[in-house]
Amino acid sequence: MDITATIAAELGVRKNQVDAAVKLIDEGNTIPFIARYRKEATGALNDEQLRNLFERLNYLRGLEEKKEQVLATIEEQGKLTEELKAQILAAQTLVVVEDLYRPYRPKRRTRATVAKEKGLEPLANILMLQMTDKPMLDEAKAFISEEKEVATAEDALAGARDIVAETISEEADYRIRIRELTTKKGIMRSVAKDAEEKSVYEMYYDFSEPVNKLAGHRVLALNRGEAEKILTVKVEAPAEDILRYLEKQVITRDNPNTKPILEETIKDSYDRLIAPAIEREVRADLTEKAQDGAISVFGKNLGQLLMQPPIAGKVVLGWDPAFRTGCKLAVVDATGKVLDTKVIYPTAPQNKVEESKKILKQLIDKYDISLISVGNGTASRESEMIIVELLKEIKKPVQYVIVNEAGASVYSASKLATEEFPNFDVGQRSAASIARRLQDPLAELVKIDPKAIGVGQYQHDMNQKKLGEALGGVVEDCVNRVGVDLNTASASLLEYISGISKAVAKNIVAYREANGRFVSRNELLKVPKLGPKAYEQCAGFLRILNGKNPLDATSVHPESYEATAKLLEKLGYEKGSWKPGQLAGISKKVKDKKKLAAELDIGELTLNDILSELEKPGRDPREDMPRPILRSDVLEMKDLTPGMVLKGTVRNVIDFGAFVDIGVHQDGLVHISQICDRYIKHPLEALSVGDVVEVKVLEVDLGKKRIALTMKGI
Repeated sequence: MDITATIAAELGVRKNQVDAAVKLIDEGNTIPFIARYRKEATGALNDEQLRNLFERLNYLRGLEEKKEQVLATIEEQGKLTEELKAQILAAQTLVVVEDLYRPYRPKRRTRATVAKEKGLEPLANILMLQMTDKPMLDEAKAFISEEKEVATAEDALAGARDIVAETISEEADYRIRIRELTTKKGIMRSVAKDAEEKSVYEMYYDFSEPVNKLAGHRVLALNRGEAEKILTVKVEAPAEDILRYLEKQVITRDNPNTKPILEETIKDSYDRLIAPAIEREVRADLTEKAQDGAISVFGKNLGQLLMQPPIAGKVVLGWDPAFRTGCKLAVVDATGKVLDTKVIYPTAPQNKVEESKKILKQLIDKYDISLISVGNGTASRESEMIIVELLKEIKKPVQYVIVNEAGASVYSASKLATEEFPNFDVGQRSAASIARRLQDPLAELVKIDPKAIGVGQYQHDMNQKKLGEALGGVVEDCVNRVGVDLNTASASLLEYISGISKAVAKNIVAYREANGRFVSRNELLKVPKLGPKAYEQCAGFLRILNGKNPLDATSVHPESYEATAKLLEKLGYEKGSWKPGQLAGISKKVKDKKKLAAELDIGELTLNDILSELEKPGRDPREDMPRPILRSDVLEMKDLTPGMVLKGTVRNVIDFGAFVDIGVHQDGLVHISQICDRYIKHPLEALSVGDVVEVKVLEVDLGKKRIALTMKGI
């Protein structure tokens, strides 16, 4: 197989782009580095394309390795024919390779192997050849043997049938066709083990849907219901079609001595050996595709959440709500430093509302707090009511935001949080995290296992290794797209930078603490275990503000510094007379980019990147994202009425719709059919996590705490 040609066709790109990307990957370059600084080589493949390419590269290389193993094993057995070799080499998936290998795989003892040990294989051959002019029981009499424990002709024929049944079940072409028929015409059915039991799976208590139309989220829901022993799930295959197909393949002669026996044998082979295996394979394939889809959605949601714009320059009060143990508060300055912590008890059972308000007013006055970040967990609603009362009592303009606190408790109990705040308890750490994730979501959320951030669906049912790798890639892409300040970044943030490992990230922080702030990117080469290759990979993503070289504050890579200096000289800027940010409109001075790029010995794409970076140095791509809704009043679920139009923030996007925070503690659901007037296959085509949208209330169910929303007709 020509792997790069296959990948190019799948991704819809040129083969030379894939060849270049594979070469760069094999040389140890990271995806963010290739996407940003090797555009000429790859034809500007973006990070998403490169990650898909990398995934397929690993799969197809694994497939080729498997083919080599299988060919070697069959050759050792002396059974490798040119036809079989060609079939194995042409296989496009691991499943097909396994199908072809099945007859040659070392087996545990089966009914067929026992029958072969009894010398019944020649009788099985007579049955398969279908040329005998005698009844099969008469043929079987010759195989009766006391020594081999074959007592009767019936026993001999039963053994021969077992051999034939297994032979049929191991025929690769048959399995491929049966798998196709089951996928194309099969029906997935589920029933409740106890129809009276109340559960979240009630819609699946008597459910059926064609296998080829089954949505991914339904597959995952059925799997979970089955795992929790609430549902019985079965793939109902088109058995009649399959048996007719097998009979047509196996019964090649209209011989009355063999035909009825072969018909029974084919049915036994399908029912006992083929059907259970094909059902497992079809369900495994459905599950894998559903998981891949769910992982992709989770990744896109996570990316949108991480790229939420930071709220800079504000002192924030982080509020981790609770009942019995009290609400934990943390005051965090504009740089993220914790200035103060408190615990107040305004909620049940203590209900010390006035005392809590007094403490809050003191904190607001003392630290000039202008924003309160409230976690959306237990007692969030009650905390919000108290905050709104407080804001009406003070003259200072203070607003609040309800923040998704998913993962805050995971972080606050982690080793990292203990190292960061050794003198704080978990509540104080959680409050600090809730404040910081409003100030700079990316910098704070990288400290949390991406799986715990809570913008996925059925994440606990996923292949955890695959999920972890995919989400880690999303975080890496986001961190490198934004870039980090080398002199303020935490080790947690640095370890996601291209080419930097956890150990090196800690070494960078330790070097900074021992030697003071970095003044140039070159200084990174003094950091222990950060060699030239790692420097090449990471340097462009690390910013140094007010350093020796103004280009260190930009995403221009050090390898392009010489070309950048020549560029500025050609455009009439004297050395030392310019600073990034003072070069607005520089790209308009370039009349012929192709010619200039050639003169500078760089690619045109690199020249474009340098020019845009000089015009807007260190530009934060998060500036383009919608900002969070700041609130100063409270709305309750009972206040909602159908037809009411509200502004809300998209909190999660799933296969069948999106959950929108409209400020009533309970997120409302915009079903996929209510997102827009045009047809969309998935909500992500129209919405992203963090989007600020206008929605209209369709229905409110106070009992079930459900809010149905629409975005149509507003």
